[in-house]
Amino acid sequence: MSSESILRIDKIDVFYGDFHALWDVSLAINKGDIVSIIGANGAGKSTLMYTIAGQYVPANGTIEFKSDRIDGMGPHLTVGKGIALVPEGRRVFPRLTVYDNLIIGAYTPKARGNIEKNIKKIHELFPILADRGNQRSITLSGGEQQMLAIGRALMSEPELLLCDEISLGLAPVVIKNIYRKLEVISQEGITIALVEQDVKRSLRVADYAYVMLEGRIALQGNASDLGEEQVKKAYFGM
Repeated sequence: MSSESILRIDKIDVFYGDFHALWDVSLAINKGDIVSIIGANGAGKSTLMYTIAGQYVPANGTIEFKSDRIDGMGPHLTVGKGIALVPEGRRVFPRLTVYDNLIIGAYTPKARGNIEKNIKKIHELFPILADRGNQRSITLSGGEQQMLAIGRALMSEPELLLCDEISLGLAPVVIKNIYRKLEVISQEGITIALVEQDVKRSLRVADYAYVMLEGRIALQGNASDLGEEQVKKAYFGM
């Protein structure tokens, strides 16, 4: 854990056409932390993730990654800066093999030079992906596909890993295993921003947390200091 901010967002507004999705959102993520972003469906969590990743451009405000402005950059540029997104729903390439899905993640010039080394690290993290390497990803279970989606993101050698609803639709035992792997990833020095609806689980693993409500930050603080009732009130706008 560090007091140095790797990501700083200052007063951003994001629109979908005429719909105001994010309102005056500011947050900071410190290097090496796991930060949990909590909220109900429609709170703006995924919009925030995709805005950081470069999919959406803020109408106002700024986003800085390692002190460089990145708002307005496309995803093909933010991944080169060191930001990788694990999207909601996994979105692996179903007709490609597990190995080929991982290769696609090695998008940046630096990562292309380290493909085999990084695949070995991912196989150590998720041994099942080594066993399934020649299978099409459509044949994998939901949990295995989620591991593949995380592995694919790690292939770009990110410094900031954005995880959007990675427990969605998975069995509790699988979720528990994936969360353990996130802690291993964090221990290797990768900063993690974790979007979740599961309040208890995400707070247990996080260093810091933000609660979103209707496109705004409703509550923030050290995860260990936020009480369950306090979070619920912010979560539901009570």
